[in-house]
Amino acid sequence: MFVLSGYEYLLVFLIVCSLIPAAALIASKLLRPGGTGPAQRTTYEAGMEPVGGAWIQFNIRYYMFALVFVIFDVETVFLYPWAVAFSQLGLLAFIEALIFIAILVIGLVYAWRKGALEWS
Repeated sequence: MFVLSGYEYLLVFLIVCSLIPAAALIASKLLRPGGTGPAQRTTYEAGMEPVGGAWIQFNIRYYMFALVFVIFDVETVFLYPWAVAFSQLGLLAFIEALIFIAILVIGLVYAWRKGALEWS
């Protein structure tokens, strides 16, 4: 039936991966509340009324702090599998991990000197 035999499971996987988001969107369309009033057209449906415009300028320090956090959060994601398989990897993987951590420490020192970690 297929030209590329052995890829039937991949085709089924792709079909299922396409159907799940479509089913979720259809279910949310069918199950949501129906009324459309002036309260639902406001920015906040519950709570306080919005005051002022939505386009305000934030300080760049918030974004820099968030980027530094994301970088070091991703570091843990990469180091966790290495730590789990540490006993099977050997000395070369240990040296590579030390180089990786050294590069991240250099980045931390650079961000620290530039003042990206200062919240004031």
